[in-house]
Order: sequence, then C-alpha cells, then structure tokens
Amino acid sequence: MAIDDLLARFALALGIGLMIGLERGWRLRDDVPGSRTAGIRTFTVVAILGAVAGALGRALSAEPAAAAVVIGLVFLGFAGAFALFCHAENRADNAFSATTMVTGLVTFALGAYALVGDRQAAAAVAVAVAALLAMREALHGFVAKVTAAELRSALVLLAMTCIVLPIAPDTAVGPYGGVNPRQIWLTAIVLAAVSFVGYLAVGRLGPARGVLLAAAAGGLVSSTAVTATNARRAAAGEGSPQLLAAGVAVATAISFVRVLVIAAAVNPVLLPALAPALAGAVAAALGYAALRVAGRPADAAAAPLAFRNPFDLASVVGFAVFLAGIVVLGRFLGDRLGEWGAVVGAAAVGLADVDAITVSMAQLAPATLSPAAAGHAILAAVASNTVAKVAIGAAAGGRRFAIEIAVLGLACAAAGLAGWAVAVVAAGG
Repeated sequence: MAIDDLLARFALALGIGLMIGLERGWRLRDDVPGSRTAGIRTFTVVAILGAVAGALGRALSAEPAAAAVVIGLVFLGFAGAFALFCHAENRADNAFSATTMVTGLVTFALGAYALVGDRQAAAAVAVAVAALLAMREALHGFVAKVTAAELRSALVLLAMTCIVLPIAPDTAVGPYGGVNPRQIWLTAIVLAAVSFVGYLAVGRLGPARGVLLAAAAGGLVSSTAVTATNARRAAAGEGSPQLLAAGVAVATAISFVRVLVIAAAVNPVLLPALAPALAGAVAAALGYAALRVAGRPADAAAAPLAFRNPFDLASVVGFAVFLAGIVVLGRFLGDRLGEWGAVVGAAAVGLADVDAITVSMAQLAPATLSPAAAGHAILAAVASNTVAKVAIGAAAGGRRFAIEIAVLGLACAAAGLAGWAVAVVAAGG
C-alpha cells in the first residue's frame, strides 16, 4: 500500500473515532472526569487501534485469511478489556446499558475497515452510527408513542417488502395479457404506504388542530371517509356546515393531487391528459374552502377521524386481488367495447375506489389504451367518485351541508371540464 493511501486511511480512522467520540463525550459532558469508561479521547484511540490492527494484518501477511486472524485476535483482546470496564461502570451506576460497549466494538471495527476496506463505506457507516447515537431522545420518544397496531403495521410492511415481493412472479399471468403479480404487489405496497402516512398523521394531529387540518390529513387516506365524518358532524350540529364542507373541499383537493402523483409515478405519459383537468378541480376545491373559511373562526374541537389501518393484512391482500381484477376488467372492456368501454367501466368502479383505477388504467397505456383514453377513464373515475361524495353528503349531512357539498361538486366539475377542454384543444392543435 502506498504511503499516501496508508496515511489517508489512518486519517479516516482518526476522523471516525473523533466523530463518534464527540457524540459520546457531549452526552457525558456533565459527568465527573474519570467516572465514565469512554469519552472522546477513548473512542478516538479505539478507532486508531482498529486501524493499527488492520495495518498490522496487512503488513504481516499478504493472505487475507491470515490478516483477518491478526485483526480478530486484537479485536478479542480489546473487547475483553473494554467489556470489563463497561461492566464496572454499569455496576457503579446501577444501570443496564450495552450502548457504550457496542459502540466501542463498532468503532474498532470501523477503524479496521478504514484500513482494509472501502473508505467511503466506512465513513458513511460512521456518520450513520453517530447520528443514531445522537437521536437517542427522539427515538425513545418515538417508540413511546408507537401503538401496538402501528408496530404490527410496520412488520406487515416489512414482510410485504422483504419476504413476499422478492418471491412474487415477475411474469404476466391470466387472460387478456394477464397481470404481473410482482408489479401488482409492489403497487399495493406503495399505495398502502401512502395511506399509512395519512393514517399516522390523523392519529398524531388529533382533533385539537381543527376541521381543516384533520381533513387535510384525512385526504391522504380517503376523502370519502372525511366526507362521511363531516356529514355526520353537520347533521349532529357539531360544527357549521360551511366549515365542515370546507374541510371536505380540502380533502377532495388532496385526493385530486394524489391521483396526479400516482399517475405520474406509474405512467408519466398520462400527465398531459390529466393535469389540466385535475389542476382546475384542485383550484376550485381550494378556492371554495378559502371562501367558506374566510371570516369564520374554526371550531374549538374537531371529532377525530377514524380510519381502518391500511396495513391490515386482509385489506392489503384483498386490495391486491381487487387491483389485479381491475386490470383484467379494463383490458376486457378495452378489447370488447373499445376505449369508451374502459371509460364506462372506470366510472363504475370509481364510485368506490379511484386509486385502483388510476393504477390499472395507467398500466394499460399505451399497449391496450391510448394515453388519452386512459386519461379519460381516470377522469371518469374521479368524476364518479365526486358524485358519490355529493350523494353521501346529501344523505347524511342535512339540507344545508348537502347544498354546500353540491356546490363544491359543481365547482370542481366545471373547473375540471374547462381544464379537460383546454387539454383536448391543445392536443388537437
């Protein structure tokens, strides 16, 4: 090894020890000197010790196995001595903590790896270790707030991603061109993760933030659920119909944006057909919300929005099967009835679910449907879903709330139609 490379690697080991030791020393800065096992100087020397072990191993033998034996023997000696000091410290403090011990071992290993391995990887891992140690309070606070349902959801997500996804077939299965199980499952993971963000947001924000903030978080999960909740509140007299309708408008605007984001992620070629109409609808919904909120104080308390956990395993599997069926149905309608058949089918399914239609139609273009036809199908699903929200508001929210929701729906429809017309004219020109 050239002398300049050797010195650079020793300098990296020195930096690794200083960085980790700085975090340890800062955390113990108020302790009496000599009362702790390791601080900034000790961790720096530990990293240098690892680097020296790596250098000795390489100098004494050109064989990687023999060098590993040298490093391993030095590591075992250090680990034994360091463990004795950490044990004594825990006894003196009447505590049970392995952080200092494990951090010392990791620092040694990173110092050794800086000498014998990839320098960039060693530096990156060292930064990650120091950041993790510095985030102790934040991580402990986060763990204290995590519910059992959220923990199970995270485990389901990991199982979906790390266990099921790698073994899912990556070939088309089924009639009419079939569906790709791997792509369908990956899409289900992404959509469930997006919904879970909203689920967590609703749980963390709570009712004190007011109708609009809760509706904005709820729009990430389901604008229809926000509509039903606000309709019940309006019927029970728990808030002004105008303000509750403004909350529905905010959730609706976010749902329109969500459709655009999903379409852009799956098939960006659809954006010219979707963006003008959905942008107009978003502007109309937000404008309506602004008009209704202007000059009105927010409710002092807002009932929390209750959503089903989107990582419930049965729900996720059911959604994946439903999504696969929608893809096959879209191809069937497109094959038998042409492009307008797909639009009609999308409008029917959109009464219940817009995300599935967005994904399936995006996957059909341009092989089965033209980008324009796929875009029209998604817009039809969005329109039918808006009609469903108006119907829910009329049925459950009382006369005044029903009028407000109807005005919101008409405003979004008019703005979306104007944007769609602009897109058609631009495409024709």
